[in-house]
Amino acid sequence: MKFSQRYGYTPVKSVLQLEGMDSDLRNALWSLVTRLYLGEVQSNHEIIGPRYFLSNRGNEHLRALFQALWLHFFKQPLDTLPDLWEDAYRWLREHFFSCKWHEVYDLVEFIAQNHPDKSLNETFASLANTYLEREVSAYRFVDHRLVRITSPDEVEAVEASLRSHPGAVQQHLDQALKHLADRKSPDYRNSVKESISAVEALVREATGSTSGTLGDLLKKLGRRQPVHPALQRAFEILYGYTSDAKGIRHALLDEDRLTFDEAKFMLVTCSAFVNYITGVLKS
Repeated sequence: MKFSQRYGYTPVKSVLQLEGMDSDLRNALWSLVTRLYLGEVQSNHEIIGPRYFLSNRGNEHLRALFQALWLHFFKQPLDTLPDLWEDAYRWLREHFFSCKWHEVYDLVEFIAQNHPDKSLNETFASLANTYLEREVSAYRFVDHRLVRITSPDEVEAVEASLRSHPGAVQQHLDQALKHLADRKSPDYRNSVKESISAVEALVREATGSTSGTLGDLLKKLGRRQPVHPALQRAFEILYGYTSDAKGIRHALLDEDRLTFDEAKFMLVTCSAFVNYITGVLKS
């Protein structure tokens, strides 16, 4: 993670690609479109060499896709659709790399819903999700539709917690975000560890304690400040999840696999709790 991301100069929503799309993700999605859909174009072998047209035999699926794009997505007269493959391909590519980030999502969603080969569309959505997760996009394909899995409220919770607590709390949250957003080798297990450690650090700071489990510290905090019992219990349970024999801290070498969604949940939840406790202490 870059310096500007670690210390809040680049918003978390950019790190998580909530309201934008960097070139790595755009390139990956285009490569997937070309590999699965556009690479199936068939040529017409003539004396002068192979010529590629949408009207060539074997291009029925591809022609149907481009006709749907031209007529229903771009709302252009169908008789102006280029038949020469070079022209049709260049037109689509130029649009893909010049349009706004949300229009890329519009386009790939439309393709996944309108190509005649339904099994190919399933494969595309599945592979697209691997790229979307790898590049830490806030969106995923669910039933052929792109849905947001990270809300602005969740992003704001993380950003607020990073701003409000310089020191140990911020360092743990920085590390949790770093592990979550590492596009080459994300470490979801250690992201969860750092998220819960941020809560521990905050409660230790609030109670002036240097030892004790999070559960003990929360009870101590509850005696000094009004913390809702249900919320206190919820975090005791979460702490137990990260600390029991099969939990995160004692199973670093286990084969159990944490997911992006679990790590993101812990980061957002712990950030929200940091913000809540901060508000309680100031009240």
